[in-house]
Amino acid sequence: MLLKNRVAIITGGAKGIGRGIALKFAQEGCDVVVNALHIEGAEKVAGEIKAMGRKSRAIAADVAKSAQVNDMVARTIKEFGKIDILVNNAGGVSGDSKLEDTTDEDWARVIGVNLTGQFLCCRAVVPHMKKNKYGKIINVSSLGAIHPPAPIVHYHSAKGGVLGLTTDLAFELAAYNITVNAILPGPIRTEFFTEMLKNMTEEEGKAFFKMLENKVPMHRMGMPEEIAGVALFLASELSSYVTGEAINAGGGLPLTP
Repeated sequence: MLLKNRVAIITGGAKGIGRGIALKFAQEGCDVVVNALHIEGAEKVAGEIKAMGRKSRAIAADVAKSAQVNDMVARTIKEFGKIDILVNNAGGVSGDSKLEDTTDEDWARVIGVNLTGQFLCCRAVVPHMKKNKYGKIINVSSLGAIHPPAPIVHYHSAKGGVLGLTTDLAFELAAYNITVNAILPGPIRTEFFTEMLKNMTEEEGKAFFKMLENKVPMHRMGMPEEIAGVALFLASELSSYVTGEAINAGGGLPLTP
């Protein structure tokens, strides 16, 4: 097992990519704290992990609020004694996406959950990782940060900021045996698209997905389990000499098919 006796916090772990990573880590021997904004989804995934024979705890917290993040980390340390791995996966998009239609509130909300939340979680866990002279931080960005498929100014700005956060922290924390890397998923079949497509008809939605598939050199969308495989590499000792990297996981994107 690649993660035997490790403890991980996975934010946004109730569905999609986060759930895929949580289950993959548990399969490899990791105990997992599943974070989500609402407890019901997190508890369901925590139950799946316990059924595998691993320890798990569901914790509801808004990662954009420092007090809630600090409480989540404190509860994890109290119950599990350490934090070896942090996966900053919580994110989302809401509101209008074009520059002139983006309100101050939309901008603040999307930057908050996608970028500020990652900063707050890193700030909270790093002192514990430093104490143990060990840590793996995995920040989930997006291929949209470097190759936008459509104008989504607040979301892509936040995900671009994640890349800056990753490289800066990798440099700062390397001396403490803490690695910091990013994953840039391409189009993945998750609930993420529910919000984006809520105003489309069924036929329009099918056309949208077909358009995405045609843009990908592999001519298909990815699955959460495929991003989980990349996360497992970065969380394990297979990547012990890798830090400050941003790994594209988009079926060949941004290459042109």
